[in-house]
Amino acid sequence: MSQEKWAALALESFDSVVASIPEFRSRDGQRRMADQVARTFAQTQLGKIEEGAPEPKKSIAVVQAGTGVGKSLAYSVPAISTALARGTRVLISTATVALQEQLVNKDLPALAQKMPVPFKFALAKGRGRFVCKLKLERLSSTGEHSEEADDLFAEEEAAQRKARPPAEKEARMKFYASMADALATGEWDGDRDSLKTPPEPEAWSPVAAEGSSCTGKHCPVFSSCTYYERRKDMVAAQVIVANHDLLLSSLGARLLPELDNCLLVLDEAHHLPQTALSQFACEMDLSRLQWIDKLTSRALRVGQLMEVEDIAELPGHSAGLRQHLTDLARLVMEIYGDALKGQKDSWGPARVRAPRGVLPEPLINPLAQVMHHASGFLDALRAISKALRAEIKDKPEEAQRLSALYAQVGTLAPRLESVHDTAQLLSQQPEMQADGSAQVPNAKWFTLEIDGDYIVVKAHASPILPGATLRHHLWSQVRGAVLTSATLTSCGGFDFFLREAGLHGDASVQTLEVASPFDYAAQGTLVAHQTQADPREAQAFTAEMVDALLNDLALVQAGALVLFTSREQMRQAVDALPSHMRSYVLVQNAMPRTMLLADHRSRVESGLPSIIFGMQSFGEGLDLPGALCESLFITKLPFAPPDDPVGESRAEWLRTSGRNPFNELVVPATAIRLAQWVGRAIRTEEDQAHVYCYDKRLVATSYGAQLLKGLPPFTLAKRAA
Repeated sequence: MSQEKWAALALESFDSVVASIPEFRSRDGQRRMADQVARTFAQTQLGKIEEGAPEPKKSIAVVQAGTGVGKSLAYSVPAISTALARGTRVLISTATVALQEQLVNKDLPALAQKMPVPFKFALAKGRGRFVCKLKLERLSSTGEHSEEADDLFAEEEAAQRKARPPAEKEARMKFYASMADALATGEWDGDRDSLKTPPEPEAWSPVAAEGSSCTGKHCPVFSSCTYYERRKDMVAAQVIVANHDLLLSSLGARLLPELDNCLLVLDEAHHLPQTALSQFACEMDLSRLQWIDKLTSRALRVGQLMEVEDIAELPGHSAGLRQHLTDLARLVMEIYGDALKGQKDSWGPARVRAPRGVLPEPLINPLAQVMHHASGFLDALRAISKALRAEIKDKPEEAQRLSALYAQVGTLAPRLESVHDTAQLLSQQPEMQADGSAQVPNAKWFTLEIDGDYIVVKAHASPILPGATLRHHLWSQVRGAVLTSATLTSCGGFDFFLREAGLHGDASVQTLEVASPFDYAAQGTLVAHQTQADPREAQAFTAEMVDALLNDLALVQAGALVLFTSREQMRQAVDALPSHMRSYVLVQNAMPRTMLLADHRSRVESGLPSIIFGMQSFGEGLDLPGALCESLFITKLPFAPPDDPVGESRAEWLRTSGRNPFNELVVPATAIRLAQWVGRAIRTEEDQAHVYCYDKRLVATSYGAQLLKGLPPFTLAKRAA
């Protein structure tokens, strides 16, 4: 079938599905988006390319679809139709659990009933979301305690452990026993998310499945493994729903469909750059090193049992690794100790960053030694792993015992990998390029915190340009993709997002902006309140802003949402609430999010006012249509915190390159964030809402005018203090 026929067939499927939905309101923008998706995926050249053949044709569309366009339908129908016609699969990646659940529980089941050709879909989750039955069996046993049972409390918890009652370990064991019973009786399916009471991470971690301790098909309980059962569902599905974290963390791991032979949709794509930075950042603990001795003793014991010759140098690598990590901790404190100890009153760990990504000379050799010993240690672990797998294959009757040995070594292996990767990023010293420009550095920083009786020093490193990271790791593999969100343009153009996402200048990329069908000028008013205090003077501004906010909140008769840029700002507003207003103000984190939203909905539906106080996470993905959000209050422009070490490093690099980080980085990123926040106000064609912004910079500065360009065209009303 030709590309034109694939595209035409996909669009016909879209028209057919739309026509079958009762009382569906036709949207021109939605069909334009569907047409772009159909053409993009029809042009994509999939599959392996023979050696010497021309480069395969890639096709990528970046589509901004305003609120109300119906982007899920616009991308899913043509993508699925094209995949079925071409005999391939669709991988949909989202940023939030809420959208994943909407797709899997609502959108795709409804679509499966309407598409002319049947298809199956599955939700992809990381291995760590599922229980390892072998670990659970050992931990819930009332008999002998295995080494995993001794690891119930990691060394990081040592300080807290002293304060815990002696019965806590027994309670933990009972908890695992109840999980095992629920699993055995079929009351629970082994998915962490389906437990009635989701466990705390410290309780879940010892029983979570993980690749480093899993023997796969050689495991004695492989046939009933929850994770691999879900993998079977994925193999049989034509549509797989994942998230950006899983997509990036599983590159090259064969967990998801191969990206050169599937159609990729990235919804909520504005999150992709930040997810990439988080995914490829590394850290290593320089203080708590007992795990090295534990891993060494286990590796030596198992290696000797398996008669692995490669373990001969393991004691040397172990001792060297421990020594040089200790040396690093000492040197970090000698160099940065005064700066770190002087931050006692700071929020979170004390932190100091290496300017321009250049580490002091005394740290270079210990880091190289750490990398050398970690690499040698990892080679020995790989040899042990290979020997164990071969033994399990040859002696299936010994699988239970051998799998336990595999897990004992594998459980601690990720720490060693993290040490190696962090040392590698830290060791990369920036150099001058041939053209005289500065090479892009990595962000490098050290933290200090007190954890009970422990002084904990950690080293951290991260790339600073998400675009370069995504080009190397993701786009080098992808053939066909659609990236979409309601907020991909910034200050009126796609350039910022394309740079951040690693797609700027890529000839295979096309962009499309589909406007919202809403009549924003008629449906909403943006009230720009101009305080006398400068927003940069936090104390004076917050006091004045809170007074104005409380006056406006007194007029709220239905649902409202107030978005704050800091916890301190929100605390001051809560403290200033008059007593009669406290009964209908719901504060984020005062109760679980689902309960808070249910209370809000109940009050509004009963005809009572209800006001939500929230932070950044409430400024995105929250759907409060109609009376649930008739008023939206933005207390201050949502500039990113100025103390992020990756952002600091990037701004520093831009300045040394003669560029302006505020105009090039801060303003465009704020524009996308502000557009997301404002997007909470109008959710349907019938909504009416007022948006209040108390930051006068929105209407009093040149960059404020740029921010306004990226917002829906509300009727603007300026209001002086």
